[in-house]
Amino acid sequence: MTLPKNDKPGDRPIEKPIAPDTQGETTGEKTYSGLPPIAARLEELDALPHRNPAIHWIAFSLSLLSLVILAIWVFSSHGAVASTWIAIDIGLGVLFAIEFFTRSGFRWGRFSYLRTRFFDFIAIVPALWLVNHGFVIEGVWVWLILVARLVRVVDRFFGDGFVQHTVLALVWGFEEEITDRVIERILSRVQEDMDRTSFSQGVAEAFVRNKADVLRRVRESTPKEGLVPTLAQMVGLVDALERAEERAYDAIVEILNSQEIDRAVRDVVNSMFFRMRTELGKRTWREHLRLRHRHP
Repeated sequence: MTLPKNDKPGDRPIEKPIAPDTQGETTGEKTYSGLPPIAARLEELDALPHRNPAIHWIAFSLSLLSLVILAIWVFSSHGAVASTWIAIDIGLGVLFAIEFFTRSGFRWGRFSYLRTRFFDFIAIVPALWLVNHGFVIEGVWVWLILVARLVRVVDRFFGDGFVQHTVLALVWGFEEEITDRVIERILSRVQEDMDRTSFSQGVAEAFVRNKADVLRRVRESTPKEGLVPTLAQMVGLVDALERAEERAYDAIVEILNSQEIDRAVRDVVNSMFFRMRTELGKRTWREHLRLRHRHP
């Protein structure tokens, strides 16, 4: 009889726990099943379509212009705002609003897009027009819009989605590092306990405790009817066979309790721990932490 071949435990990579409510992360028509939420979101960002580089750099230049005109006013005398600057700020706000609500990310997932690109949304606000008319806690709002525009410029310079991509990768890395450290400590503790344990001795003791039951099942499976069993009983071969079975069983137990078997089992276990630590050493989050130009 051929037994089905099983994969060795050491050949399988460690699967990190997945939240039960993230088994079906979906983006558009593509489903990222079996991925943690952050990993699914990063895959979603990578899947966003690229847009024309010329349009991308035009958007970057306009975002830089909106940052410069607001920064000049903030770091100057805070005097009256020229009507030309107000018109430019309003015009840029309209352009960025159109861009914001027509982006592929907004069409794919509105709530996640608004939540993760809130700085882009805040940067759209025409701060100079509000300053010219006056509003509550003006200083706080101006600085908030200024910071949002600075983040938008950085995001556009390194590639659209850079800030969101980097933040998600860092959060994922933080979670992965903590999880890996916990698993590493558990593995070390388990391996230390196993180093103090004799594998072969434990198996041999289990065989000794169950000797009577095992031999009884062997004898029960032996045919007792027919010509050959009848002749064996007549000439006294049954008792001899039972004694031979006991001696063979004791020999197997002695082999299992040997140092050679213990070293072989220990080598297999240590190999499994080595593979597990190799898998833990992989930092998958770093693959997403890189500077690259993207034009979704």
